[in-house]
Amino acid sequence: MDYLLDLLKIILPAGIVLYGMYLVVVSFLSKEREKLLVDLKTQNTQVVLPIRLQAAERLCLLLERITPNNLVRRSNPSQLSAAELHPMLLSEVREEFNHNLSQQVYFSEETWEAVRRAVEDVVTLLNMSRQTLNAEATGMDLAKAIFAQSLDQKNDAISFALRKVKSEIQLYF
Repeated sequence: MDYLLDLLKIILPAGIVLYGMYLVVVSFLSKEREKLLVDLKTQNTQVVLPIRLQAAERLCLLLERITPNNLVRRSNPSQLSAAELHPMLLSEVREEFNHNLSQQVYFSEETWEAVRRAVEDVVTLLNMSRQTLNAEATGMDLAKAIFAQSLDQKNDAISFALRKVKSEIQLYF
């Protein structure tokens, strides 16, 4: 019996010490893991943030370039007929959009949908402007019709998409 009591006097404190050491090691490993995660997130932010900013710049540039006023000014409507200018403008809008498709990776679904909707609205505006003209219309007639349609619609989809892109980027600052 004394042997059992002496064994218990040795094993019980040793068990408590081992359990204490276990808690210290688990706590240490947990803190190290958290520290590594914070370091990884910091490194990730340093890499991803500049890329997101570039993506935002490209989307803003896309939206500014497809604004009907800017779109028509870049083309030379005085030297073309409406039948020649219309497909050229549509092609330019689609090329701009297709060139920036990869930027959707860096934005929320809602923001990308606003950008896509803005592009579709510009295409619709161009098509509606062309439909109001006769077959012999000049490029200047189409440009005037586009400007008139643009003033009526006030480019709300483009300005909305620009605000969405800017507000999403401001979340990171």
